[in-house]
Amino acid sequence: MKKINTISVLFTIFFLMVSCNSRTGDNTEKNGKNVKGEISISGAFALYPLTVMWAEEFNVEYPNIRIDISAGGAGKGMADALSGMVDLGMFSREVSPEEEAKGAWKIAVARDAVLPTCNPANPLIDAIMEQGLQKDQFREIFLKTENHNWKDYFKSDRPEHMNVYTRSDACGAAQMWGEYLGENQEELNGIGVYGDPGMADAVKNDPMGLGYNNVIYIYNIKTREKYKGISVIPIDLNENDTIDPEEDFYHSLDSVMTAIKNGMYPAPPARDLYFVARGTPEKPEVTLFLEWILTKGQNFVRKAGYVQLHEEKLSEELSKIQ
Repeated sequence: MKKINTISVLFTIFFLMVSCNSRTGDNTEKNGKNVKGEISISGAFALYPLTVMWAEEFNVEYPNIRIDISAGGAGKGMADALSGMVDLGMFSREVSPEEEAKGAWKIAVARDAVLPTCNPANPLIDAIMEQGLQKDQFREIFLKTENHNWKDYFKSDRPEHMNVYTRSDACGAAQMWGEYLGENQEELNGIGVYGDPGMADAVKNDPMGLGYNNVIYIYNIKTREKYKGISVIPIDLNENDTIDPEEDFYHSLDSVMTAIKNGMYPAPPARDLYFVARGTPEKPEVTLFLEWILTKGQNFVRKAGYVQLHEEKLSEELSKIQ
């Protein structure tokens, strides 16, 4: 009997050791060390910096999932997703019924806005900051083809020509700015420049320039202040020819983000940012990435210079992939 009991004890110990090793393996799987795969993403410049940060943080937990990301505008993101060239398209405007009819699937992941910009070296910068511009004035600037002068909108004896810039690529920023003015991107007039970085550089290099950019290309996420050479034209929301204290929220990234989140800044041009795909994603690594973004990934949204979605919205979006 003693011999049998000894064998039983040894077998029990062996079984427990195997079970522990098995559980360790399961935990390793859950921790992502053995999870492998590839994810391809292209599209909106607006979402590109945040997606890069998400990918870097995601790879800390899942180092064997390779994520390739390229920016090229929201239009490219949608086209690449619908054609199956990429797993996910970064998208910075609402998905149209026509795109949905082609099989477009969307999931909201964050929020930001498009802001009108000018160069701080503009000789009328003080008046611009004090007075701002109203929606109808922006409509006149971007939707009428005749030449504009800064003195048409701000008191000045200097007939400084206004150089208006718009986006040459199909993008969410231009579409949102157009929708704010009651039109589409195709109706916006101006000197065409490619991409958010191109628009920011055009305004930075032109004291007489006027354009628009997504928030992340105006403010430095480290200092939370505006980049050198670019300023935000405040919108005179109550149209009293003065930027009142409650309208003056452009001095820092965090104050702008708060204005977007609480609805003080109008929507459009504030809007949700999306990932799109051709139908509901089926690749396990893509679903895992999206679930991570809507849960742990939200911890990096504000740091990256974006606005986090409300909890109800996050739960709604998460249900699309669970």
